[in-house]
Amino acid sequence: MRLKICPADLGFSPAYPNNSRFWQINKLLDSFDMLQETITHFSDAALSTPPLNNVARSDCAINPQRPVVQLPGNRIGCKMAKKRAQPTIVSLFSGAGGLDLGFKQAGFRVAWANEYDKSIAQTIRANFPRTTLDQRSIIDIPSSEVPDCDGIIGGPPCQSWSEAGARRGITDHRGQLFFQYIRLLKDKQPKFFLAENVSGLLFGRNSTAFRNILEDFDKVGYRVEKFLLNAADYNVPQDRERVIIVGYLKTLGLQFSPPKKVAAKLSLKDAIWDLRKSAVPAVGPNRTNIFCKVANHEYATGGFSFIYMSRNRVRGWHDQSFTIQAGARHAPIHPSAPKMVHVGPDERIFVRGQENKYRRLSVRECARIQTFPDEHQFVYTSVMDGYKMIGNAVPVAFANALAKKIKRDLGW
Repeated sequence: MRLKICPADLGFSPAYPNNSRFWQINKLLDSFDMLQETITHFSDAALSTPPLNNVARSDCAINPQRPVVQLPGNRIGCKMAKKRAQPTIVSLFSGAGGLDLGFKQAGFRVAWANEYDKSIAQTIRANFPRTTLDQRSIIDIPSSEVPDCDGIIGGPPCQSWSEAGARRGITDHRGQLFFQYIRLLKDKQPKFFLAENVSGLLFGRNSTAFRNILEDFDKVGYRVEKFLLNAADYNVPQDRERVIIVGYLKTLGLQFSPPKKVAAKLSLKDAIWDLRKSAVPAVGPNRTNIFCKVANHEYATGGFSFIYMSRNRVRGWHDQSFTIQAGARHAPIHPSAPKMVHVGPDERIFVRGQENKYRRLSVRECARIQTFPDEHQFVYTSVMDGYKMIGNAVPVAFANALAKKIKRDLGW
């Protein structure tokens, strides 16, 4: 915050009229501030000044007890400092942008993104207008057309990790996705990469495939670390275990370790309590409802399958949510409903007389639980697409914790 010029500091009376020279100077400085904000808004390379409290007093003879005039982009007796360039990332299989947004909030610039699913394109453009979006299949994109970057984030769909890692399905599109990811790492050689995927990679027949995947990362020059992490430990109000794979170029001599877990866990009440009375049902065959008071605060309607009714789908306000999955059919029930009643092996029912309380979480409620801010827009016609893109996303707060740790490791 710029401190205004103080007449008392210069030996004059602290009281001065609005038409005084001091008033005029301060109005002029206000104009400079407005101009600086405008320039910063339109230029990622804008100049900025570190807070005075962060300036070593030996470098700049400033009496901390006296207010000083701080002009935009400068400070008394000190050289103008350039803002460190933002580290840039390339996002593969971007989806709704949870991973991208977490990195953006940590100070990264998402320069280029790739998403082949046409139903998600409008959502990416609405939320990342400065990011170049390439909608071609990654198979068809030459490495030369992907910009140089500091990092690559995103993971191929889980089937491709399994199929390609097991050295099967090379001609299958899912298998090719894995090899394209490796191709770009080999050709672009960013300082780091991060991939996220389901916990099933670590177990059963997928474990052999996963070892092959890690070997391929190693062969293209990366020291790779893998961890099974729960997003609940990083300010996300849901149980969500995921495999996180981070690689640093071997030449950097660095090794990734997970960020420190937070002690306090967030609950459903923390996330969606204020939305409890404003949800509306989808229209017709689960089409978007134009009468939403809160964007995307609409829920899918329809029956519940035998599989869905085989276990309890309700968690209370003070609990964390079940994992938000990529489909309306699997969306948890709203916490205002009572727990389902166990009536037999793999069979539960709704509490009789309170069936009207059992509705699925809305698209916006799922987004909140995935820690998307309300200003993040999800553009769709079918609410099914909304549930899918949100359930496939990396929770924003989780991504942000990982991004900050990477940024610290690399000294940015």
